[in-house]
Amino acid sequence: MNKTNNSKLTGNAKTLRKNMTKEERHLWYDFLKTLPITVNRQKVIGNYIVDFYIATAKLVIELDGSQHYEEKGVENDAKRDEFFNSLGVKVLRYSNLDVNQRFESVCQDILNNINTSSVTS
Repeated sequence: MNKTNNSKLTGNAKTLRKNMTKEERHLWYDFLKTLPITVNRQKVIGNYIVDFYIATAKLVIELDGSQHYEEKGVENDAKRDEFFNSLGVKVLRYSNLDVNQRFESVCQDILNNINTSSVTS
């Protein structure tokens, strides 16, 4: 994957790792951290910081709060998704509500996408 990362975002990414949202902490500590593959938190890719990145599966996992459902948020997310798709990276988006109310389903969907990506790579 050709990704020229914006080094100016590295400090922001470190701060975000230290200050994860409640939903990010839940997904990280109760699922992603236990996977037998490397999952990066608050990873800089290009000019973006993604919530979680699984390089071996070419997957970005984004947890979306309410601002993502406002017009500007939807537009920004579409641009981000287009950028990642151009790199061959699939973006999975889950709302904070999904993580809080359908945690098992979110985890299963992530696993399904990891397995699908591994088979097609």
